[in-house]
Amino acid sequence: MRYGFLLFLAWALSGCALTVSHPRALQPVQGFTPLASDTRVWIEPGFEEYGERVSQALPEAIDRVEAAHYLPFLRPPRVYVCGTAACFRRHVLTPRLSAAVVPDNRLFLSPNLDGKEKHRLGALLAHELAHLHLGQRIGHYHSSLPVWFHEGWASLAAEGGGAEYASDELVRTAIREGRRVNLDSRDTPDKRHRAAAYNLDIHSFYRQSMLLVRWLRDQDEARFRTLVLALQNNADFVIAFADVYGHSPATHLAGFYDEVLSDNGAVQAAPSSP
Repeated sequence: MRYGFLLFLAWALSGCALTVSHPRALQPVQGFTPLASDTRVWIEPGFEEYGERVSQALPEAIDRVEAAHYLPFLRPPRVYVCGTAACFRRHVLTPRLSAAVVPDNRLFLSPNLDGKEKHRLGALLAHELAHLHLGQRIGHYHSSLPVWFHEGWASLAAEGGGAEYASDELVRTAIREGRRVNLDSRDTPDKRHRAAAYNLDIHSFYRQSMLLVRWLRDQDEARFRTLVLALQNNADFVIAFADVYGHSPATHLAGFYDEVLSDNGAVQAAPSSP
């Protein structure tokens, strides 16, 4: 009973990062058919036009993700397209999401991306494909990889996807007010440090995380590449980080926070929100 509770808790805390060992990974996906023009896209019948839009967005999203990870997908990604809210709710239990990757590397898009959030399709598709890419190599829930890096890397790959509704200036203000990611926090299988742990909303958390990851890449891309290749080879984050940078994430990334506090313009302006 205790084991079952811990599995549930891990799912509840993990958001779009979920472990392949979760019992839901054993459940079959039903009610979808492959798009005639692109068998990577599986649609709820009757929503072929939505599926075509996904198919058109897929090549660019895949290119972004593979470039950000310095590796190709191990297997061609598959995207499940829900045209109705009922379809999405059957497969994604976390409320208020517009896209998600669930156990066993299954990526679902909600009808929001064919309606009120149509403008977010390419960005959110890339964000979730980034989770899928990493999931093919190490599994989507991995407590050694902190949430801030997991989500920041996905948002970076998606060029801000998932963090569209928080600007860089909003993030800088939050940092000056003391609302920043605690880089000394260590996740465990039953506890993950997400936005609420730092008194941030989800978009501000994703954008601050993205800026941290982007700073690492822009400071020295060769070392960043070495780090993320090690992570994709299932290395422990803290150990891999120390091997590459010579000290802890908190010590190294203090440079990012110093730049923000000194307001020297090192953090680039974000594109305006839609």
